[in-house]
This record gives sequence, C-alpha cells and structure tokens, in this order.
Amino acid sequence: MAKFDKIQVMTKIGSTGMVPVFYNKDVEVAKNVIKACYDGGVRAFEFTNRGDFAHEVFAAVMKFVRAECPDMALGAGTVLDAPTAVLYMQCGADFIVSPNFNPDVAKVCNRRGVSYSPGCGSVSEIGFAQEAGADLVKIFPGDVLGPRFIKDVLGPLPWSKLMVTGGVAPEKENLEGWFKAGVFSVGMGSKLFPKDKVAAGDWGYVTEKCREALSFIADAKK
Repeated sequence: MAKFDKIQVMTKIGSTGMVPVFYNKDVEVAKNVIKACYDGGVRAFEFTNRGDFAHEVFAAVMKFVRAECPDMALGAGTVLDAPTAVLYMQCGADFIVSPNFNPDVAKVCNRRGVSYSPGCGSVSEIGFAQEAGADLVKIFPGDVLGPRFIKDVLGPLPWSKLMVTGGVAPEKENLEGWFKAGVFSVGMGSKLFPKDKVAAGDWGYVTEKCREALSFIADAKK
C-alpha cells in the first residue's frame, strides 16, 4: 500500500520540481543512488520497470526507503499495463508513471488512490489523460517536443500540470528553459547518474548534482 496519497505526492513533486528516473538490477546500487538523491534534497523518485525481476528489486528498495528515507515518495515507472501497475502497488508504489497513456492503468490507480502520470505527446492525449483522472501528465519525449510545446499547450489548457521527461539535463540553461515554459516538474535520468560515477560508487557526486539541479530549479521558478 502507498505511504503517500495523491496530494502528498503532488506536493513533493511540485515543491522540488524534479523526479530522478533510475533503474539498476543491483539492489545495493539502487539503494545507494536513492539515498544519495535523498541527501541532495530529492523527495520523489521514479524506479523504472526496465529489467527481469525489476519488481523484486523495487520491493527490496522500498523497504529500505521506508526505513532510511522516510519522506521519500518512491514510484514505479515504465508501467505499460494494469497488471504491472497492480504488481508495483502491491509492493508499495507511491505513484505510477508510464511512457504512454493507458486508461486501464488509470482505473486501477484511481481505485487505490495512487497518482498516475501517463506519457502524452499531443493536446488530445493530455485531454484524455486528464479526463481519466491524471493530475500530473508526463510530456514525453521532451527532447522531441521541446519547451515551446509546453508553452503552447498551457495557452488553451492553463490548468494543466506537466512533467517533462527526455531531453532534461541538470544544467542551468536547460532547466530554466523548461520551467520558464511552465512545467510543473521535470524527470531526469542518465544525465543525473553518469555511468562512470555509478560504477565507481561516487554517491557524493550524485548528491551534489541533485543539490545543484534543485538550486537551478528553485531560481528558475522565482
């Protein structure tokens, strides 16, 4: 069962403006990355469903997060169908993220009061997702759509809360571009966790990179 409800998850994501996105089959690596992000100020983290037995890694990591990172909302990403969403919710997922919009996923998430952020790439998709109860819509792929897409969508749909993923980097100019366009938050993956840093176990680098990115976001939101 989720520890945090929809409102709490939205508050965490909105207050920081950033959701790190990560997957590793090694439980200890995943724990260290999440703890490093937590120490850097992150309060919502997406663990992606990318490998065999990923849900088992997620379950082990969730137990660690509940004990060591008590204010962290841990969600599951790359969830493509309702059965997978239920599987992760059984493991305690606080929110569900998808690269696409699936009405069946929306139904099972709404039934359990769990936040669902589907990936959308058009105004019609965003509208359908909102009708299905998606409070926070993921804009994907961000590097294809760009900040101008965000700005143009918010013209006719100003109530929309949008989280862009893809094409986001922990750099001042990049983050300013997205937040000045009006995003509610950004999802950030590989550029926040360089492979060489993860391989070397340089968790201090991850912590500092998160602090720096969150600082850039805070300035861009002023």
